[in-house]
Amino acid sequence: MRELKILIVVVSLTLLTYYGVEPYAHSVMHPHVEPADYEFKDCKTLPKGNAENGGKLVAENCIACHGVKAGGIPAPMDNATASMSYGVVPPDLSSSGYLYNEAFLAAFIANPAKATHTEHKFVDGSTSHPMPGYDWLGEEAIADMVAYLKSIPVSLTNKEAFEEACIRCHSMKYAKTTSLTDDVSISAYMGKLPPDLSMMFKSRGEHFVHNLINDPQKLLPGTSMPRVGLTQTAEKQVVTYMESISDPKKEERNDLGPKVLVYMVIFTFFAYLWKRRVWGKY
Repeated sequence: MRELKILIVVVSLTLLTYYGVEPYAHSVMHPHVEPADYEFKDCKTLPKGNAENGGKLVAENCIACHGVKAGGIPAPMDNATASMSYGVVPPDLSSSGYLYNEAFLAAFIANPAKATHTEHKFVDGSTSHPMPGYDWLGEEAIADMVAYLKSIPVSLTNKEAFEEACIRCHSMKYAKTTSLTDDVSISAYMGKLPPDLSMMFKSRGEHFVHNLINDPQKLLPGTSMPRVGLTQTAEKQVVTYMESISDPKKEERNDLGPKVLVYMVIFTFFAYLWKRRVWGKY
């Protein structure tokens, strides 16, 4: 009877702690937000473009800042020079058609600040987005540019997808990956140094990371982090890689779990026999 009373007290305290703390923890650490929008409904869907003409337009308007390695066009300047010039290293465009949603990509070409939800950074007029908007080209031309970028054959591993999407701003020290943009330049551009992503998945959880990448403003209103615009497939690759770095022993731990449970069952059985034998004398 004494053991039963102790069990009741322990269970009651556990339930009180859980129901008193857990809801608050979830409301603070995992606030409710609208589901991730992988169709980017706020971005206008353009008609199918002409890839051949798009390649000419990219060559005319983009290669002063961007490289297209897959098209034989190297980056026009090294990372250090690009960092000082723009505040952040412009990406190579080879994988942009693979990584980014088509509607988002078109909206980004037309108006980068609006597409990335970072217009609030440039309202005072003292600074502007490092990439100019090309809405003056017209929807047909932009559709052609997107068609060209989507036509570049690219296949990325999880690590490559992460590096293409994230390391212009972020480092990941546990993967020995350093941001392409130097700390001084990126701190000045973003307002502060972007966090190292080594433990982001483990500290924040999968749900938070997915929503943060899809639209940071939902979780961190006013943040300087841009909406990245990744497709659902590319985003899953990025998050999967982040998980592999922050929790490299997950598979090993999952394999060990059933063995530990079997051990506990056997141990409990022998403990019960021992209890009957020893306590049975009293």
